[in-house]
Amino acid sequence: MDSPQNIKKRLKSIKNIKQITKAMELVSATKMRKSQEIALASRPYAFTALGFLATVSSLNQKLPELFKIRKIKKVLFVLVSSDKGLAGAFNSSVFKKFEQHMQRDKEKYQSEEKFFVAVGEKSANYLSKKNINIVKKFVQVGDYTTQKQVEPLTDFIIEGYLQAKWDRVVIFSTHFRSALKQEPHVRRVLPIDFEHIKETVQEIIPERGKFADLIKEHNINFVPDKKKLKEYLIEPSPEKVLEKLAKHLFFMQVYHLILEANASEHSARRLAMKTASDNAADLVSALNLQYNKSRQSAITKEITEIIGGAEALS
Repeated sequence: MDSPQNIKKRLKSIKNIKQITKAMELVSATKMRKSQEIALASRPYAFTALGFLATVSSLNQKLPELFKIRKIKKVLFVLVSSDKGLAGAFNSSVFKKFEQHMQRDKEKYQSEEKFFVAVGEKSANYLSKKNINIVKKFVQVGDYTTQKQVEPLTDFIIEGYLQAKWDRVVIFSTHFRSALKQEPHVRRVLPIDFEHIKETVQEIIPERGKFADLIKEHNINFVPDKKKLKEYLIEPSPEKVLEKLAKHLFFMQVYHLILEANASEHSARRLAMKTASDNAADLVSALNLQYNKSRQSAITKEITEIIGGAEALS
C-alpha cells in the first residue's frame, strides 16, 4: 500500500484535474446549446433547399453542369472533423466511417483517381499520418461556423467540379441527432441527382422530437413526387437562373452539414468532459478511502510498537 503522503499527492492532482474538466464541461455545454440552436433553426430551410434541389434536378430544362451525370474518373473526398481534441469519439467515428467506406468500395475506387480535402485540424493530421495527399485544408474556423467561412470550401468544390478536376464529391461528417447521439454520415453531394437527394433527406430527417412530430402532423414531404411535379416558367434566362440557384442550394446543403458537425462536436466534448469529471470524482472517493486505510494502518502500527515497547520495559 502506498504511503499516505503519496496518496495525498495523487488526490491533490486528481482534484485539480476534476476542476479543469468541470469547467470545460460548463463551457462546452454553453457552446453546445448555441450551436444546437443554430443547427436546428437551419433545418427547415436546409430540408426545403434539398427538396428544391430534387425538384430542379427533375425539370425538363437545360440543367447546369452540377446536375449532369458524367463518367466517373476522379473523386473528391471531404473529411469534416474538429480543430480541437478532447471531444470523445467525435473525430474517430468519422475516420472509422471513412475507412469502412473506402474498404467496402475499394474495388470501385481502384480505377478512379482520388483527391482529399480536410476540414479541421484533426482530419488534416489523420490524412497526413495515413500518407494521403491533401489538395486543400480548411482549418481554424472557430466554435461557430459562419456562412462566409463555408464559402471558400463550396467555391473550391464547385470550381473543381466545373473544371472537371473531379467528377464526384463525397463528404464524411457527423449528423446531430441529440445531445447524447451523433451519427457519422457519408453523403454524395455532387453530381446532384434526385435519388441521392431523396436518400439524404431520409437519412437526416429526425425520427423523434418536436420537428418530427410537426412533419407527421402536417404530412410534410421534403422530397417531391416526380409524377406530380409542376411546370415552371423561368425568366429571364432559365440557364442563368438555374445555375445561380443550383450554386446557392448546394452551398446551403454544405453549410447545414457543417452546422450539424459543429453541434455534434460541442455535444461530444461536453459528454466527454462530464464523463471525465465523473471518473475523477469516483477516483477521488476511492483514493480517500485508500488514504484513510493507509493512515489508520500507520496509526495502528505506531500504537502496536508503543504497546510492545512498554511491555518490554515492564
